[in-house]
Amino acid sequence: MSQPLDIAVVGATGSVGETLVQVLEELDFPVRTLHLLASMESAGSSVMFAGRKLKVREVDSFDFAQVKLAFFAAGATVSQAFARKAVQAGCTVIDLSGALVGALPVVPEANAEQLAGVSTPALITSPCSAAVAVATTLAPLRHLLDIERVQVVASLAVSAQGREAVSELARQTAELLNARPLEPRFFDRQVAFNLLPQVGTPDDQGHTAVERRLVQELRAVLGLPDLKLSVTCIQVPVFFGDSFNVAVQSRGAVDLDAVNQALNVADSVELVERDDYPTPVGDAVGQDVVYVGRVRQGVDDAQQLNLWLTTDNVRKGAALNAVQIAQLLIKDRL
Repeated sequence: MSQPLDIAVVGATGSVGETLVQVLEELDFPVRTLHLLASMESAGSSVMFAGRKLKVREVDSFDFAQVKLAFFAAGATVSQAFARKAVQAGCTVIDLSGALVGALPVVPEANAEQLAGVSTPALITSPCSAAVAVATTLAPLRHLLDIERVQVVASLAVSAQGREAVSELARQTAELLNARPLEPRFFDRQVAFNLLPQVGTPDDQGHTAVERRLVQELRAVLGLPDLKLSVTCIQVPVFFGDSFNVAVQSRGAVDLDAVNQALNVADSVELVERDDYPTPVGDAVGQDVVYVGRVRQGVDDAQQLNLWLTTDNVRKGAALNAVQIAQLLIKDRL
């Protein structure tokens, strides 16, 4: 068994940070001392861990030399301000913001072997939840398909944007159901009972940051730097649980029996029976796997594979993936 470690969780009061603390406890991660950190506004609150209330402190004044491992779940600004300083202090950082150029992106089910050459202290990225879901599903199919192109339509839950977005969807829903005038606040327009085909601000080419991040991280994690990818992210009125339509174009005919067999035995994948389909609310939320259904060829293209995926974006896509990276690291390096 690995020796207990002193660990920090930055962003401990956010939905991902709190879930990360929960997962550390559930998986019996070898924690000696857990330091919970957040912004000045959230410092002073408490988070439960192992039956105790731990006080949250300000990240600004924390000395990262006190810990061997830190999870950064507080967003791009905080990661950019403190993550590299933590590494310089001798602390390995697992960052969930995607804002750190040069950090190694890892999804254990897809490219765990990349950690073999890592020396600590290291700077590692836990990719966005969408990349985790798609990579977890496509990784066991790489030996079956000569992948030419992948198209992803990602239906993203509002929880990806934090508690304020969750509260906004709840408030808008209540106002509409009670026939009260709707005043959008967090989102620029009505999101309740609606679909927003743009998540974030587009660049000059019309792509948003989350779409570009998904493209970059999928290429890196799957080890296919030249993979052609088309990505569209949609904001859907769902609190928790992302869903994806994935179309894979292969250079040869798709063997559906082999695909189903590979998915059926893959780690962290739950293949749903052919006459059924998974949903975020009914299946994915609170679970540690990616649910896969509607596995089929193209309507008139035997070289196309279509998949429907759904997963808990906060738990599986963010917190659990980060902790699984840490589990791999502590075997030999921490």
